[in-house]
Amino acid sequence: MYSSTGIEASNFVSSYNTAFWFIVGISLALLTGLTIAMLWFVYRYNKKRNKVASPVEGNTWLEITWTVIPVLLALGMFYLGWSGWKPMSKPPEEGMTVTGVARMWKFSFMYENGKQSDELIVPLNTPVKINLISLDVIHSLFIPAFRIKSDMIPGRKKLMWFIPETEGKYDIFCAEYCGLDHSYMRSSVSVLPKEKFDAWYIDTTKIAVVPEEAGPGAEGETIMRTQGCFACHSTDGSKIIGPSYLNLFGEQQTVVRDGKDVIITVDEAYVNKAVFDPNSEIVKGYPRNLMQSYKGVLTNEDVLKIIEYLKILNEESATQ
Repeated sequence: MYSSTGIEASNFVSSYNTAFWFIVGISLALLTGLTIAMLWFVYRYNKKRNKVASPVEGNTWLEITWTVIPVLLALGMFYLGWSGWKPMSKPPEEGMTVTGVARMWKFSFMYENGKQSDELIVPLNTPVKINLISLDVIHSLFIPAFRIKSDMIPGRKKLMWFIPETEGKYDIFCAEYCGLDHSYMRSSVSVLPKEKFDAWYIDTTKIAVVPEEAGPGAEGETIMRTQGCFACHSTDGSKIIGPSYLNLFGEQQTVVRDGKDVIITVDEAYVNKAVFDPNSEIVKGYPRNLMQSYKGVLTNEDVLKIIEYLKILNEESATQ
């Protein structure tokens, strides 16, 4: 990975660095000035040289100076920060759009032609807009080399944009503590020349991840693995964050609906509701609001494949 300093990897690096070094310079100047003044007062007014304390009258011009100068410096820092932030809030109409999805504990990126990747692949010198979606808790997409970071909040639409200006590979981190494996939630962004990106983008053979000879339920398992379902739900009966998938389909569960305990059967209708409206019925003993709706992420056909996998999982368990 490239270092986050020393190169202008995106269009926001220059304005960010200007504000950063201005603030660092002011801080060093104030530290130096205050240290020198402190040492001077220690020397000038120590007990040996100034045995009898004497009152010091106020100095209007000095008071005006140390009020006005800090105010101007603070306004200068605010202006540099504001002028660097303002373009980040106004994405251009042109460019490509990617959907960035965060879940515990993984980033994934979906492109307009259906491709999905755990790594963000973008073309050089092209505006890239990322729709930010979190499927569980608050995450934060942070690309240090690009000088951009934005929280990903469940249920809220957010957008991040940038123009990659230097070819290479850069780190992506989650900068918001999101649970047990937060420190392992990292990815990368690869900036490719336009011709290489186009070749990668149109290579639809990499979209399909399930081999043709795979058995029943394989597509559903792949969808769930891609969406990070197994980070919260086990397949061996052990308890993680959510209920285990083992022997789940067709069984009765006690759920909390509108504050009341209700016994339901895990069938097609329940699985569909659990995917698209997960907080309407929470399995008793598990927390609310950790899982967000997969509307716009999964289709009804995807849910049918997931149901097929859950049935196969039950059958495999019964034969063991």
